[in-house]
Amino acid sequence: MDIHNKVVIITGASEGIGESTAKLLAAKGAKAVLAARSLDKLQVIAQAITAAGGEALAVQTDMRDEVAVKHLIAYTNQTFGRIDILVNNAGQSVGGPVASLNLESFRQVIDLNVFGVLYATQAVVPLMRTNSDGGLIVNISSMVSKMTIPNLAGYASTKYMLNGLMLTAREELAKENIRVLMVYPRMTATKFAQNGINYSGFGGPRPVPTVDPSAPARPPVGGGQPIDSAEHVANRILDAIQNEPAEQFMV
Repeated sequence: MDIHNKVVIITGASEGIGESTAKLLAAKGAKAVLAARSLDKLQVIAQAITAAGGEALAVQTDMRDEVAVKHLIAYTNQTFGRIDILVNNAGQSVGGPVASLNLESFRQVIDLNVFGVLYATQAVVPLMRTNSDGGLIVNISSMVSKMTIPNLAGYASTKYMLNGLMLTAREELAKENIRVLMVYPRMTATKFAQNGINYSGFGGPRPVPTVDPSAPARPPVGGGQPIDSAEHVANRILDAIQNEPAEQFMV
């Protein structure tokens, strides 16, 4: 899909991958709708986009709240008259061994990583059906959904579920020209792990890795996945929007 003049909702847009994606898509001519709980952060990002010549709208939204998510979708449609692309990016991690995983924390992460995506998708599909060129739903999954990593089963399982739901939705919605895509970030230099729930069970909050945004990826120390910048991931999301593969990886 050509991004120019398209109305794009980016959830979890207050920092990290969401922020970088919002700025990049706006720079390419999209009308960017930024959604997250932190309105003050969203407003700063929206102002930066506007100052750079782009168009942005900040909408405070708790993606765990179905009513709030429906308001986000309805308000965007009321403001711009259409919604072309939904980027389901908002998410949170939860850590700990399966045998002692904090169940309340796990439920909170399921609510955000799975139900938040469902709320947004179910609200936007009827509107995309009215578009002459359909629409695009981009889901930010994770490479951990293709792996088994001790202490990350809680988070990974939400992404396994997301993959199953949304790749099936891809098949269901294709006949209506609504295309559903998956994007799989690797380890990224953001505060995502630091903001995760229940990391104290296996070593405490993780430090934020640093990466030069101009470099596509940094080789890992001692093996494992490369560390990408948020800007690199945003560029792969843009690639996915433009080329529409079923699954977009970081390389």
